Amino acid sequence: MRKLLGVAIGTMLMTDLVSAQPEPLTLGQAVQQSVEKYPAVRGSLEQVSAAAAGINLARTAYLPRADFLGQLNRATHNNVFGLLLPQSVIPSISGPAQGTNTLSNIWGSAVGALVSWEPVDFGLRRANVASAKAVRDRTAAEVNVTKLQVATAAADAFLTIAAAQQTVVAARARVERARVLNEVIETLAKNELRPGADASRSRAELALAQTQQIQAEQTVAVARAALAQLLGTKPESILIEPGPLLQPPAAPQAPDVAAAQHPLAIAREAAVTEVKAREKALDRLYYPRLYLQGAAYARGTGIQPDGRSGAVASGLGPNIQNWALGATITFPAFDWFSIRAKKEIEVHNERSAAANYDQTLQDLTGGVEKAKAVLEGARRVVQNTPIQLEAARTTEQQATERYRTGLGNITEVAEAQRLLTQAEIDDSLARLGVWRALLGVAAAEGDLAPFLASSGK
Repeated sequence: MRKLLGVAIGTMLMTDLVSAQPEPLTLGQAVQQSVEKYPAVRGSLEQVSAAAAGINLARTAYLPRADFLGQLNRATHNNVFGLLLPQSVIPSISGPAQGTNTLSNIWGSAVGALVSWEPVDFGLRRANVASAKAVRDRTAAEVNVTKLQVATAAADAFLTIAAAQQTVVAARARVERARVLNEVIETLAKNELRPGADASRSRAELALAQTQQIQAEQTVAVARAALAQLLGTKPESILIEPGPLLQPPAAPQAPDVAAAQHPLAIAREAAVTEVKAREKALDRLYYPRLYLQGAAYARGTGIQPDGRSGAVASGLGPNIQNWALGATITFPAFDWFSIRAKKEIEVHNERSAAANYDQTLQDLTGGVEKAKAVLEGARRVVQNTPIQLEAARTTEQQATERYRTGLGNITEVAEAQRLLTQAEIDDSLARLGVWRALLGVAAAEGDLAPFLASSGK
């Protein structure tokens, strides 16, 4: 019974341990999760939503404006003839001048509503809506730029982890070879078949190999932390599945894509369009403004035209009604100077945006050519490293055998093992180097889809 209970508990513990292991992450999953979770992408999407709300704000200008008023006051009723320039300090008073200057006061009240609508605006509102749409389009284009940058960083971090893990494999193999050689030499030195200096050298080589293994494992930890930062998770939860990335692509291709289709170029072009939209809106500002207006209001006062005051509550309720219908035309004649200055600013902004666009196209074209050159070099390297690896293995075997037969020395063996380790690392990194070069071409062209498709996602 106790044995059965122990087996059951052990099975449960093993099940929990297995379930606690993180699921391996493929390259496509890493890219997708980084785009979905990285805060910079969410921030860009919120900017698009804000710009879309700006379009709705611009469209509200088509609606009529309605203002409502309610007022109650207690004030003196002295009034004088004469002009008062427009200002916002002295309250206005209506009615004839009574020739009084007293501190006696009365109630006053007013309610009213004013509806105003602009039926003709010479295209100003439409231009403002178009300007808001241009802002929305630019921010949407910038979202794609952010997604491309985050996706590229995630893919690069994934490849860095894979490369670092391959380096760890080679480092561990070297540690094992150094350990075996050290045990042999220690035995020979104890039996006085080899000098003690050989044993000291073999221990030094073993310690050096272990140090390189530690450094390689440290590189893996740093690469995991970099990918975890993009995914918003903990480094210890990162476990990758390299899949076909450990082998070179069967037929890596670099499809030609116009630089103008790159998300960054599209964003720069959208910036030019945004400036042009603002210029069109400025062109519509120097026109007359026509408003159709309707008003209804009522007022109450505690003073009569002949100067007599009413009862205590007189004026608390508005009892004199009026309504009005009409049209108002305004023309900001002297705004021409400020509008002209604003248009001049936008002209220079447009030229600057156009120059940025041209510079972006030039840089992107150059970046694609450099990425293709790197890819071509990576292809040639991956064809050469197997020859290097095979020769290094043969050299290490021969050097070890020569040492065992007394024909070689410890220096030859140590150098051969170092050469073999470096060849193993170079061969692994060469295959991943082709994938990294393909990623560089895809990022330079602005579309990671072909790269992810060739990697099996």
